[in-house]
Amino acid sequence: MSEEKKPDYVVYDEETGTYNAALLPYSSGVSAPKITTPDITSWKQTNINKVNHEIKSQFDQLKEQYDAMVKKYEDNQLVYGAKFSFEPIVGETYHLYKGRKDGLPFLSVIHPTECSWDFVGTYRLTSEKLWEEIDN
Repeated sequence: MSEEKKPDYVVYDEETGTYNAALLPYSSGVSAPKITTPDITSWKQTNINKVNHEIKSQFDQLKEQYDAMVKKYEDNQLVYGAKFSFEPIVGETYHLYKGRKDGLPFLSVIHPTECSWDFVGTYRLTSEKLWEEIDN
């Protein structure tokens, strides 16, 4: 005897040999509404754009912080590598110049308007012993 095929609208579980239409979380009758999945592509695209914008904003902030740290590092390398024969005082302003003969930087208390040396920049020694550039 061959098994007869059940119609599509009959919900029959071949493994257990039972009819389980009442156990399904959705309607299985012929007149049941069509099951459709919602189109979430616009939702995905909107949220992808929001997430990308947020990540780019965070990246830009990190890049700004990184650039500021690199600048601070380079300034400190420049000033600490300069020639000076005095102990700088925290909070005081100093001027960095390029030597005419050897081209090496040197630190001075003399203001750029009072001399004709090649001016590089003005710096202040912070309490953390870091040199910060001051805009004139």
